[in-house]
Amino acid sequence: MTGTTVGAVLAEMRIQGLGVIEDALLELHPGFTVVTGETGAGKTMVVSGLHLLSGGRSEASKVRVGSPKAVVEGRFERVTGEQATDIISGAGADIDEDGGVIALRSVGSDGRSRAHLGGRSVPVGVLADLAEQLLAVHGQNDQLRLMRPAEQRAVIDRFAGDAVATPLSEYREVRAEWQTVVAELAERANRSRELAQQADLLRHGLGEIEAVEPVAGEDAELTEQIKRLAAVDELRASAGAAQLAVSGAAEGDPDAPGALGLIGEARRRLGVAEDQVLRDLEPRLAEAAVLISEVGVELGNYLEGLDADPERLQQVLARQAELKKLTRKYAADVDGVLAWAEDARQRLSTMDTSEEALAELAARRDQLATTLATHATRVSEARVRAAAELAGAITAELAGLAMGQAEIDVTVRSRPADEGDHYALPVEGELVHAGPDGVDEVELLLRAHSGAPALPVHKAASGGELSRVMLAIEVVLAHADTVQTLVFDEVDAGVGGRAAVEIGRRLARLARSHQVLVVTHLPQVAAFADRHLVVDKGTAEGITRSGVTVLAQSERVLELARMLAGMDGTETGRAHAEELLASAEADKSANGRSGAGGRSGKGGKKRVRGRDAT
Repeated sequence: MTGTTVGAVLAEMRIQGLGVIEDALLELHPGFTVVTGETGAGKTMVVSGLHLLSGGRSEASKVRVGSPKAVVEGRFERVTGEQATDIISGAGADIDEDGGVIALRSVGSDGRSRAHLGGRSVPVGVLADLAEQLLAVHGQNDQLRLMRPAEQRAVIDRFAGDAVATPLSEYREVRAEWQTVVAELAERANRSRELAQQADLLRHGLGEIEAVEPVAGEDAELTEQIKRLAAVDELRASAGAAQLAVSGAAEGDPDAPGALGLIGEARRRLGVAEDQVLRDLEPRLAEAAVLISEVGVELGNYLEGLDADPERLQQVLARQAELKKLTRKYAADVDGVLAWAEDARQRLSTMDTSEEALAELAARRDQLATTLATHATRVSEARVRAAAELAGAITAELAGLAMGQAEIDVTVRSRPADEGDHYALPVEGELVHAGPDGVDEVELLLRAHSGAPALPVHKAASGGELSRVMLAIEVVLAHADTVQTLVFDEVDAGVGGRAAVEIGRRLARLARSHQVLVVTHLPQVAAFADRHLVVDKGTAEGITRSGVTVLAQSERVLELARMLAGMDGTETGRAHAEELLASAEADKSANGRSGAGGRSGKGGKKRVRGRDAT
């Protein structure tokens, strides 16, 4: 056994109703699993199933004829990565105690797709996000990762490790603050006229309010004063009549004694009564007399202060009119006007469009730009150093993958800022675009042979060659790759002989640190596998069905012999197959602890050629 992977692995995958596969269970090895089978048996459906499980595009045409839907179910084990667990928990799914989680994707014959994770229904995008953390599929028609500039930059960053990650983290921190200042300065400059107009309106409003000097609750108090001043005659008559009823006539008219006089007469009569019960009531009348007397005094004071004052009424009405002007423009009442004024003062404090304020902000922007340029240069220099080593390492790997004349060039260059770019950054006298990943554009170029021009990898390589480039990259990056499961579809297309043996050897080496699944037609590659799955098809009642079988050692000999130009029925074929297996096992035993290659930390140039890199 050679598999010594750590981290998450795809333990098994079940495929139902997909293409020619009716129902198949793939039990995958944590190291190197190979899938073989005759042409048309359904090997590609294994990769198609992985695409679906990874949130890929669903196609109703791939649903098996007669099946209501196609279902792909995968069980991942040892899922412990922080990003992967966050995605799972964020979807409301749970991870088993042993770190296992089941992902499922179904596609109906009508083309409708559904996804489940950990027993919960989830958007397909959740499976795609999880797959980015757990597995990568490399096929002849699935090289989009390598074609994207961002992915090519990610390749060199993964290879460089902390040498890029540390200055890049510092760059991003400064860039976030720089962006904020740049955006604020641009907004103030572009909206200076609009902001100035708004500020003038706010100042005008504050001037009107401050000139009136309203007091909280003043409008309600004035309303009460106006009511009192406008009804002074009625109020005097009411208060006077009440005072007469309480205190009696001022001249002491016996016919109008008032309440106090009547109570006094009652007290005298009770005080001389023969019956003690009546005498006991007199003190209570005395208490009443005190209260009524106080009311009489207050009524008198009220009447004295109730002089008709037309001038005061006009003053109060004028003040009320001033307040109403404010409440019509700024709020429903005086309290609201005061709140508007406070808000206006706060808004004005952030709307400083003066030359001094803009100059201060511009100075802060320039200071941050200088710091940011320093960090950007450090990132670029680290990438240039890593580019030399990466190009040489990939080129060396390609030499053993039937691409001995090929050379990889890795270019690292600054991305010029477009006209009107708000995030243009001056770096070493050049305006460049300061993106979230630095100022660099990274491109992998392939030189097919010494006399050929260096072209973008996806243009210079055929489908099989592109897969081999991906394999070479994965072998070189094995020490830095966080994705544990790597899938290669027909990575050996167009090669044979010794080159095929080298491909198998490298895949076995990659399986030391990753789970590797390969779909192949080459026996030299299949011989290096830790587990051999074969897809075979049969026909019953005119219907073709395919299944997947795990081969025992003796069965592997027959399958390898079949792959050797159909020599499974000959002694020579079986002998050759046994020799392949024995040679592969010996190679794996001899190199059981070999790694995937690393970095030496040497420097590089801005544009690097594979073998000539320094």
